[in-house]
Formats: sequence, C-alpha cells, structure tokens
Amino acid sequence: MLYPQRLGQFTKEHADTVAAILCGLLLFFGWFALHLGWLGFAFLLLPAAYVIGGYESAREGLTTLFKEKELDVDLLMIVAAIGAASLGLWRREYHLIIDGAILILIFAISGALEGYAMARTERSIRSLMSLTPDTARVLLQGREEEIPISQLKVGDEIVVKPGELIPTDGIILSGYSTLNQAAITGESLPVEKTVGAEVFAGTLNGYGALQIKVHKPAQSSLIQRVIRLVEQAQTEAPPSQEFIDRFEKGYAKIIVVAGILLATLPPFLWGCDWETTIYRALTFLVVASPCALMAAIMPTLLSGIANGARQGILFKNGAQLEKIGKVRAIAFDKTGTLTTGQLQVFQVVSASEYTKDDVLKTAASVESSSEHPIGKAIVQAASDLNLVGAIQVQAIPGQGIVGIAQEQQIIVGNAVFVQQYVTNLPEELREIAQSWEQQGKTVVWVARGVEVMGVIAIADQVRSQAAATITRLKKLGVEQIVMLTGDNQETAHSVAKAVGIDQVYAQLLPEDKLDVIRRLQQQYQTVAMVGDGINDAPALAQASVGIAMGISGSDVALETADIVLMADRLEKIAVAIHLGTRSQLIVKQNIVVALGFILLLLVGNFLGNINLPIGVIGHEGSTVLVTLSGLRLLK
Repeated sequence: MLYPQRLGQFTKEHADTVAAILCGLLLFFGWFALHLGWLGFAFLLLPAAYVIGGYESAREGLTTLFKEKELDVDLLMIVAAIGAASLGLWRREYHLIIDGAILILIFAISGALEGYAMARTERSIRSLMSLTPDTARVLLQGREEEIPISQLKVGDEIVVKPGELIPTDGIILSGYSTLNQAAITGESLPVEKTVGAEVFAGTLNGYGALQIKVHKPAQSSLIQRVIRLVEQAQTEAPPSQEFIDRFEKGYAKIIVVAGILLATLPPFLWGCDWETTIYRALTFLVVASPCALMAAIMPTLLSGIANGARQGILFKNGAQLEKIGKVRAIAFDKTGTLTTGQLQVFQVVSASEYTKDDVLKTAASVESSSEHPIGKAIVQAASDLNLVGAIQVQAIPGQGIVGIAQEQQIIVGNAVFVQQYVTNLPEELREIAQSWEQQGKTVVWVARGVEVMGVIAIADQVRSQAAATITRLKKLGVEQIVMLTGDNQETAHSVAKAVGIDQVYAQLLPEDKLDVIRRLQQQYQTVAMVGDGINDAPALAQASVGIAMGISGSDVALETADIVLMADRLEKIAVAIHLGTRSQLIVKQNIVVALGFILLLLVGNFLGNINLPIGVIGHEGSTVLVTLSGLRLLK
C-alpha cells in the first residue's frame, strides 16, 4: 500500500532535478545564441527553457486557481516570468526574456533543492518501512515453509535464524539470543532474550536461532503501528502551519492586487514610463511572494519528527512536537512508568540460625509451583541456588502458600497466615517488617516447621533512570512534576521520594487522574501526562501532550497518547522537550529570516536598486536558506 506512494515521491524528486538541469542548459545556449545574434535559434531554446523549467509550477498554480479558486506563489512566479518575456518582446529588449528565464531557472532549482531537503527528511522517517522482511519461515507439520507476512495467523510458530530480522511480534518458545532493537526502540546495546520474552518485528536477531509463537496479527505489530503513526504525522499539519497556509491565500490576493496597481497607477499619477513601471511591478510580484515563509515550519517539524524516531521517540504529528516544547507541568503514573511494573526481591533478612540463602531457597522450593507475581519474584531471586522439589503444594489466595520439602512443612505468606503454623514471630523481624511496610513494600514471611526462618521484602523496582529524568526535567524549566497512582499512600510516597517528586496523588481512580490533569491545566496551561495502562488512557487524552510507554504500555494507552517512548526510557522525555524547544526556536528564526528578506527586497525594489534576476536570487535564496535551516534538527 505504501510503496507506490513512495516511488511517486522519489520520481518527482528526480524529475524536478532533471527539469532544473535541462532548463539551465537551454537558458545558457539561448543566451549564447542571442549574444551571437542567432535570434531564430534563441527563440527556439528560450521558450523550451520556460516550458521545461516552469511546467510543474504552472501546473500546480493553475490547479490551485481552478480547483480551489485560490492564488499561490507558483502562479505568481509564472506570471512574473511571462510578463518579463512579453515586455522584452514588446520593447525588443531581449535581455528581459533572459531575466524571465533566469526567474524560471532559479525557481526550478529552488524547487529541486527543497524537494531534496524534504526527501532527505522523509527518507530518514521511511527507513522504518524496510525494517520488516516480506516473508516468514513457519513451522508446518514439522517442516519449515516460507509464507508472506500477511498470511501469518495468531498461534503460528516461526523460526528466525542468526542474523535475520524478526518478521513479526511474538513470544519466544525456545532458544536464546541477543536482539538489536535500536531501529525500533532506540536502545544502543543488544538486549538478551530467552524463552517467554516478547520480541518485536524489525529487530535484528543475534547469534542464536529462535522459535517464536505469533501472539498478535502482523498488522498489529509494534513496527506496523509505528509506520501508520509516522504516515499520520507527515500528513497532519500543525496549527502554526495551518495558519501560514491560510495567510498565504489572503496574502497572494493582496500581492496580485498591489502588483496590478503598481503596474497601472504610476504612469497616470506621476508620469512614469510604462516599461519601467511594469518591470518594477513584475519584480514586486517576485520579491513579495511568501515562499520562504511557507517553508519556515514544516521542514523543521518533519526533521524533528525524524530525529525523534531515530532516538526511539515517536511523535504522532507536528503539533505535538510544538506543544512538548511548551510544557510547564508533567504528571507521571507510578506503576509501569516510574517503576518497571515487575516485582523483585528487595531485601532478605534471616533469623539468627539461618542464612539469607536458606530463606530464599526454602521459599522458592514451594513458590516454584506458583504463578503468583510474588512467587515468581522469589524464584527469580533464587535462580542461582540449588532448589529442592516440593510436594503437596497448596496456595491460599491472598494469604500464602504451603508445601512439603525435604520432609518438612514450608509456609510462605503474610504474617497472619504464617502465625497459624508457628509458635511466635521474632520481635526483631516484626520491627523490620513494619519498617518495610511503611516504605510501601510487601513483606513475605518464611517458616519451616514451627520456626520462622526470615522475612523477604518484595517491591516494584523504580526505573534506574527515573530520578535523573526528574532532575533533568526540572533543569529544563518544568515548573510542576506530580505523581498520579491508584496505589496506597505509603508505596506512592516511597517511590516519589526515591525519584525526587514532591507532589503525590494516591489511591486514584481513572476519573480522579482526569480531574487532576484538568486542575493542572487551569494553573499551567500546557500539561503532559506519562502513563502506560488502560486506566491512564483518559488522563492521556485530556493532557495537552500524552506520552505512553511503548513496550510496557497497553494498546489503549498507545493509541490515545500523542508521543510514544519506544524503549520505555524515561530520559527520552527530556530529549523530546529539548527537540520541541529547539524546533520552536528554529521556526521563529526562519520566520524572522523570511520576513526580513521580503522587507529588504521590497525596499530595494521600490528604490530601484535591484533588477528581476537579483530579486529572484534573493527570494529563492531565502526559501532555500530557511528550508536548510529546518534540516538542522536532523542532527
């Protein structure tokens, strides 16, 4: 679906370049023929230069005129060039025909350069399109068979060999490897992946063969969502560009009316000669056209979008790149955003006669049979120990788990549950457990027979980059940073203290988060919300800028958000704000340059100090200058 469109855009880019080159050659030989007095030969070459160099501009200008009933700068340039040629033929001053041809040539060169600049930006974005192979190697009745990606179904098992691209999102069934996810998530280092891990289409497999189960349709893969969102970002104009587009339509009409008045009134009012008056009016049409102003915004924003995509930051449209640079307050969800959302063993304290390894090993012996997240965290922490098997394992929901290991009963659970089996809970362990609970951690007691072996603190791990990100955001000028969570006060404040957030809103329902965002908007106007879950979707939609975690985020959050962090790396929020701030600075610089050039050229024209070719060079030069200025964001 995408390839014909891309092919057409690349063809147009090359056609503009060829047209500009042919126009230049015809103009040179036409000028040379005039210089030698070969008028017949010159009058064959110069019209051809006009037609080849000006065809595309004339077509676009006339299309706008007849279909949209509007004037645009392309038509103004063609009118000025034809006017100069007509004036030259009338006065037999053939250098004016050359002037008109130079206008056509420079306009064609400018169009080719702008096309190249924009194509460079778009190629940087479209590099995503080549990240997925066309076929996948599927296991069918024990045989490998290559089929098109579009034919993959949920439940299919595919084989990816070392050095191959992952064809679609899936879960590893067997194998171990490292995957280069830089193109999708912006992570610079390969990531280790083994059984049970999710892999993403477009990532590059390392040294190990993998057997992967497809768990979502190919068109719903992360890379395909990225491609769709990038396409959307390219077609949606931000408010500033829409304003410039509306301005151009009214401005072009004013220029035409002013040009007609300048071409007709001076001879009647001040006795000026018609030839000079018309020539000045044609020059006015050229220098007053807002080409540079039209190019001041979109190249910059598209460059920023491309830059962000390379760093794992997906802007859904240019408007969000504009807004993120103006953010004054940011609200963070806790679980899955400031924290990893995955429980881990935080600390182990044993009774005097046991070691920490004894406690972990005993707890893991029965928890290995459990699917509970707390049990998985304990088993993961004890993965380097020699676990013993347990029998007669029984889990009691919300309380704990019991089983028999090495002919002794093992009890793992909360204090109330374990007290049913042991004589007493040691006082020193009680104090430690109470301290952990005040910090928002989950406490697991471990007992063997009637003796308590120790306690384990389980906690959701704070993201390693969270604290540095909060510090960086404050340095960037974000005035207010808050945390929104449905978790309890103790846990919320513990995480907030660890990352450096002062304002905490805990025990919130989704609609409560929405209300907090609205209150922040009343005070700070432009507010960003960072989240990952379904319960964050209303707040993400309400926020001026919604930012979703790309890997851990739910589909609803990803669709609702305006910006997606592909690698779940919080530090990229500061990068996004920096990109937004720089884009606004460059846009303002471009607008000042564009208006400055127009003003200088107008003054020069009215003072009679510039001719048509100089006006064209100044006008088109400013257009190319602001376009190239916008491409600075590609770095």
